[in-house]
Amino acid sequence: MKRLLILSLFTVLCLQYTQAQTPKKTTSGNPIFEGWYADPEATIFGKQYWVYPTYSDKYEKQVHFDAFSSSDLITWKKHDNVLDSANVKWAKRAMWAPAIVAKGGKYYLFFGANDIQNDQAIGGIGIAVADKPEGPFKDYLGKPLIDKFYNGAQPIDQFVFKDKDGQYYIIYGGWGHCNIAKLKSDFTAIVPFADGTLFRSITPNGYVEGPVMFIRNGKYYFMWSEGGWTGPDYRVAYAIADNITGPFKRIGTVLKQDAAVATGAGHHSVIKVPGKDEYYIVYHRRPLTETDGNHRVTCIDKMIFDAKGFIKPVKITNVGVTARKLK
Repeated sequence: MKRLLILSLFTVLCLQYTQAQTPKKTTSGNPIFEGWYADPEATIFGKQYWVYPTYSDKYEKQVHFDAFSSSDLITWKKHDNVLDSANVKWAKRAMWAPAIVAKGGKYYLFFGANDIQNDQAIGGIGIAVADKPEGPFKDYLGKPLIDKFYNGAQPIDQFVFKDKDGQYYIIYGGWGHCNIAKLKSDFTAIVPFADGTLFRSITPNGYVEGPVMFIRNGKYYFMWSEGGWTGPDYRVAYAIADNITGPFKRIGTVLKQDAAVATGAGHHSVIKVPGKDEYYIVYHRRPLTETDGNHRVTCIDKMIFDAKGFIKPVKITNVGVTARKLK
């Protein structure tokens, strides 16, 4: 017994010494968590930050999503397998770029699947639902919400946006085309605009994929990714308009590679701290040592506006951001 007490005391002392010698983490660092992850959807639920990324691997292995949560942007907890293709019978591969919203006590995860190349293929944009942000999520419709090409837009890279009047929109599209559509209040269908159209093109010059939208000071900020996702020229550009449907005229590049830090910086999302004019950009990039197109990591940096409301070019860093708890 005496020996056990001595061993226990020794273990406690060793642990205390280790903790004392380990410097406290003061910044997130980039990437913010381990593993190959891309196309991050960042949001806030309650007092927690959440990130839902694409599992960055060969298309045939992209059959699930993990999620990550944090109370301070510094320490992240991994939630394994929040959605698996086993719960989405029509999804077989290339499960991409999740977007998530909370509504009516449920969490709705929108995602692309199967990388369809024509209107005869099975796949497109689907929805999964759960009672908690960490899932488990299950197929909501039993089929894709959008499974055809409209206005030339491949049904991938969906972003779900709540407008000032409470109306939800889906903004999506690959292959250089972007559409906006109105969502039915229960997310079971697309509903027409006043003129009867279901899908409106809002494609700006340079658009490739990865749309994001938010409102600041009454203006609609529309952001997207340009260039090739496997190349170093991948980047994020933006436009500002008075209306949700634009017109959106390209203003400039917000995010791009830094030859001293990383390449292929793009396909992002934006976090706004509630009640504050404080923004973060969460994005993926490729480490300088990597040549595999699928080797992408998720990072975070500050996004700042100038006095005229334009977004200043983001400097990508290895440091990341300092702690920011939510009140």
